[in-house]
Amino acid sequence: MLEKVRYEGAYPTREKADEAVRLVLAGLGRQLTGDERVDLAACLPLEAARVLTAQIPDTQPLTGWAFVKDLAARTGASLATTRWDTSSAFSTIAAYAGPDLITRILHQLPTGYALLFGRAELTPAA
Repeated sequence: MLEKVRYEGAYPTREKADEAVRLVLAGLGRQLTGDERVDLAACLPLEAARVLTAQIPDTQPLTGWAFVKDLAARTGASLATTRWDTSSAFSTIAAYAGPDLITRILHQLPTGYALLFGRAELTPAA
């Protein structure tokens, strides 16, 4: 998993990819609940699943943009870098999870996550 994130995110070292994956999985673990959380953990390598499930879900889920801002605040990294880290990790997570599970996850989360997973954010017409 780390090598895929390292390649996708063009990280110079495996350690940088590991930092990004841990940050993003911990953040996602604070957002996901229920069957989607369990099913995603089952798809991931054991260490990644542990990072995801070690988090206690927040009572107020964050929008995609607020998710990126929260991760940036936790690390002191720029918003651009954090957005890059998030998309790099999410693209690999999506490969492990498959399109059906990612669709279920996106239905559970507030708006703004689809683009982070590399999908179009479609909203119904008013």
